[in-house]
Amino acid sequence: MKRYKTNINYLSVALTAMLLSAITFHIQAKDKNFSSFFNLLTEFKDTTPTRKTPIDTTSVDTIIKPLQDTTNKNLADTSVTGNDSVNAATIDTLDFSKDSLDAPIDYSAEDSGVLIIPSKQMMLYGKGKANYQDIKLDANTILYDQQTQIIKAYGGTDTSKGVLNKPELTQGSSKSISDTIFFNMKTQRGLTKNTFYNEGEIYVNAWVFKKIDKNVGYGYRTTFTTCNLDTPHFDFRAKKIKIINDKIAVSGPAYPEFEGVPMPIAIPFGIFPLTRGRHSGLLPPSFAQSEDFGLGLENMGYYKVLGDNWDVTVRGNLYTYGGWSLNISPEYYKRYKYRGNLTLSLQKTKILNSSAYAKEEFTVSNGFFITWNHSTDPKARPGTTFSASVRAGSTKYNQYVTNNSYTNFQNQLSSSITWNKTWNQGKYNLSIAGNHDQNNNLGLINVRLPTVNFSATTIYPLQRKEFAGTPKWYEKLGISYNGTLLNQFSFYDSAFNFQRLLDTAQWGVEHQIPISLSLPPLGPLIIGPSISYAERWYGQRILRTWNDKLKKVDTTIKRGFYQAREVSFGVSLNTRIFGTLNFPKSKGITAIRHEVKPFVSFSYKPDLVSQYYKTVQIDSSGDNFYTFSELDGGVIGSFSQGRFGGISFGIDNLLEMKVKDKKDTSEGGTKKVKLIDGLGITSGYNFIADSFQVSPISLSFRSTLFQKVNLTGSASIDPYDIDTFGRRVDKLLWKKGKIGRFTNGSLALSTSLKSKSKDGKTEEERIPADETLTPDEQLQQLNYVRENPSEFVDFDIPWSVQLSLSLSFYRSLSPNLRDYITNINSNLNINGDFSLTPKWKIGGSTYFDFKTAKIQTLTMFITREMHCWQLAINVTPVGLYRSFNITLNPKSGILRDLKINRSRFFYSQ
Repeated sequence: MKRYKTNINYLSVALTAMLLSAITFHIQAKDKNFSSFFNLLTEFKDTTPTRKTPIDTTSVDTIIKPLQDTTNKNLADTSVTGNDSVNAATIDTLDFSKDSLDAPIDYSAEDSGVLIIPSKQMMLYGKGKANYQDIKLDANTILYDQQTQIIKAYGGTDTSKGVLNKPELTQGSSKSISDTIFFNMKTQRGLTKNTFYNEGEIYVNAWVFKKIDKNVGYGYRTTFTTCNLDTPHFDFRAKKIKIINDKIAVSGPAYPEFEGVPMPIAIPFGIFPLTRGRHSGLLPPSFAQSEDFGLGLENMGYYKVLGDNWDVTVRGNLYTYGGWSLNISPEYYKRYKYRGNLTLSLQKTKILNSSAYAKEEFTVSNGFFITWNHSTDPKARPGTTFSASVRAGSTKYNQYVTNNSYTNFQNQLSSSITWNKTWNQGKYNLSIAGNHDQNNNLGLINVRLPTVNFSATTIYPLQRKEFAGTPKWYEKLGISYNGTLLNQFSFYDSAFNFQRLLDTAQWGVEHQIPISLSLPPLGPLIIGPSISYAERWYGQRILRTWNDKLKKVDTTIKRGFYQAREVSFGVSLNTRIFGTLNFPKSKGITAIRHEVKPFVSFSYKPDLVSQYYKTVQIDSSGDNFYTFSELDGGVIGSFSQGRFGGISFGIDNLLEMKVKDKKDTSEGGTKKVKLIDGLGITSGYNFIADSFQVSPISLSFRSTLFQKVNLTGSASIDPYDIDTFGRRVDKLLWKKGKIGRFTNGSLALSTSLKSKSKDGKTEEERIPADETLTPDEQLQQLNYVRENPSEFVDFDIPWSVQLSLSLSFYRSLSPNLRDYITNINSNLNINGDFSLTPKWKIGGSTYFDFKTAKIQTLTMFITREMHCWQLAINVTPVGLYRSFNITLNPKSGILRDLKINRSRFFYSQ
């Protein structure tokens, strides 16, 4: 102390300098912003200066902080002007270095993360994850170098668990799992080793896989397959492969392997389309063999995208005996405007005659078929719509369509093209239509063109313009109008002639003017008076006379203009009666409810058409006569003969019950079960008729039993007796103790039963509805399912069955105009499938006609579930076409045409 004397002033200065230095270092340490490196790594700022903006002095968050570069220098100058408050700030933005990215990286790690600032490197250990734009990377170890923009990823190892968290790279729709990954974030070029790569439905394992840009990659020493197992059931081994994302995969020579066993065959190259959505391309054919048609290629064609709103599909069949068929199907769609599709089919059938008695070696038939469906969006032109549903063609076309039993027996075809216009808030409606129907069995074609219909909704002429208070009863008097113009041409396709077509031309007009009045209810009764006037115009009369020389009835058509009218007056009463029977102590049924809906009406109709009804002798005995209407046989039917002044009555019933719902855990939970949806009886009595005063009794029944079985039935009972020829006589069968004669009736029963699915999914979840499909597209899909049932098998449902039974009968006048014939039709449809084992399923469908006591069609199939492959055997031993088909093919759409197919079919002449 004595030796080193120092002035106290110097000592104070030194201590102050040290203190200030310490405070300065401390402040700089707190202000050090390490986030600048992360900003450079993850953010991108625009280099253009921003305009001056006022800053609210009350908000601290609005003060803009200066930015710093990697050397921590302040590169942003914030200037503040004003006296007492901050008015504006000017920002000088930063020019980032070239090694920065244009999007942030989200990263995480389960173990640890290391950041080396001087060398701009980041390391993630233990289940590391990094997401950049559409790229997702998961790996045990991830190394990122910002200067080179290269990411390296590795898997980990564990002595007990083996390989841990292999690098998994996902970019868009492609996904790869590798041993190691080297990837450039900037150029998106990369190199991976021992890579399992997935693009759409294709799976590739490459010893080395190199990506040269975002969409193109090359594989070396590869195997590729569509089986998604770690050890696939099959694959193709190739030395090189090129993959273009969402477009195509191409390989050199490839060798197939099954269960790891190489096959002694090779394909020179492989092309696998990966394009999603609509794209043009070839439609490969399938091979077929038939003793009647020869060898053939079926369903070969081409699909062409013509634009955003148009495309066309061309398919065809070609056989060695000379037969062929061609289908051209353009489809168009414009949102909020219209949509539709057209199919033009041309067919030349050449069938070898196997019979030794055949005069010709081949049976040759030419045909065509047109299908057109069109609909407009109601929003396109409100109040105006145009629609078309056309199915027309040669009457023999359906008969010669191969391997489609449903189409072979479709003998009734119809078409409709309609333009419709409504105006004045829907009060008036005008429609112009063209219609067609044909019977392929008879070869008869009827064309109705044009059909014009105009209608006006009910108007109330006595109703006040300014409605207020309770309306008067007469204000509910309503009048409406409906008018129809019909034109029809008929011809046989085998004898078409323009002159004959003109000879069959018919026209007719019908006017209907109903008048109704809604009266206030009288207690539970609802009363409705009505008046109806109808008038029909005809262009011809059919005159029938007995020819004594030829001993037959001659028919003559007389052209001209003829009118017929009908007027009716009536009043109706109806009500509803309810009754409920409760079972309070029952554990099952809690109540039964019965609803009765009776009605009765009184009406009068004068006979205004008696001049058009003539009684004609129908045989040479001179004792048998029949009354005909001269207006029958026209495009518009005739009015009924005779006066009616009487009563019509009927009753309808509804029966349902309430049962306790076992699925409802709440107390008192019940559900409704309908026993009878409807049971109706109607009849009438004509007080002023000279004979046949009692009207036929009509019965109807409908029910859904156990919510599974649909049952409908109807019948008509005639209370009068018949003579030896089957004609009605004025003798009531009630007097003989009989209710009457059943003149016609029908009964239909249908049900669909299936077991519970193994996966627990509902029907809607298993088959989601596609509301974008048109009715014709839905019909095409349904037909394809019917033609290929083995391709649409659900192994999660052990069994299913659909059954429908129909029975109908009716009486008709025989061609000799004297006898009546009773026609009976009855058939049974059954189709279903069941699982023999969890992987084998068998099924089929059949149609049995009770009238002919023959099985008209029978198809059977058996299929084997093979994970990525499917084996299907289809057999049709009965029908117009008998066929046998075996198909083994991958399920994937990419390799769908790589199949083994053996098909043979025979035509039953």
